[in-house]
Amino acid sequence: MDSFTDVPRIKEGSDIGQQQDTVVTEEEWLKKWATRNIGFHKEQGHPIFKKYLDVILNGKSGCRIFFPLCGKAVEMKWLADMGHSVIGVEFSECALKEFFAEQNLSYSEEPIPGISGAKVFKSASGSISLYCCSIHDLSSTIVGKFDGIWDRGSLVAINPCDREHYANLMFSVMERSCCYLLVTVLYDANKHKGPPFYVPDSQIKSLFGKFCEIKYLEKVDVFSDSHKAWGLDYFLEVIYLLTLKSVP
Repeated sequence: MDSFTDVPRIKEGSDIGQQQDTVVTEEEWLKKWATRNIGFHKEQGHPIFKKYLDVILNGKSGCRIFFPLCGKAVEMKWLADMGHSVIGVEFSECALKEFFAEQNLSYSEEPIPGISGAKVFKSASGSISLYCCSIHDLSSTIVGKFDGIWDRGSLVAINPCDREHYANLMFSVMERSCCYLLVTVLYDANKHKGPPFYVPDSQIKSLFGKFCEIKYLEKVDVFSDSHKAWGLDYFLEVIYLLTLKSVP
């Protein structure tokens, strides 16, 4: 299965009406970090990232890799150690400071021109720059363009009403040869209001299909006790590779 149309149609919970108007505020996200409600964080890194790292890098060295809603993802340190440049964005300052502390990295803080009250944390080596602000305040003018994007826990965390703006931001920061690895989640949206939000493959096509080739890679069963506690009986991660369409 190597095309968008190959995504399996299994209990997709196509009725996403109850999620469509759900809004999680920035204050609620900050509370998740303050109360350590961060089950989405993978201390050992994400197995999908490890499996598809070569796809993201696409045979290139010295890449610029973007981590939207990065949290304190350990994969950022791995890439920097490999000689790549990492740029992330995260609203929680707590998350970013924890990243540098846990990875034993010294850093500096600078204001972000054009975004009031925001700042960027830069590692001493200069290979990691993490922007502390709303992702909706970023632009390609501020962060530039990227050779690769690792989107796990970002699109599925964005409020449904903000997805179109988010997709446009992703287009704007993709280099011509950018490899955008996107992970969504599949579950019965009638049983859980999110986040993470259910994003059907039909919406992936409507959000990204105009500008990107969408390749379905695989689905992974990650159902756990926490998902069962949400009232779910299945929970899958769906992996896509997005690349910009060729200019006619």
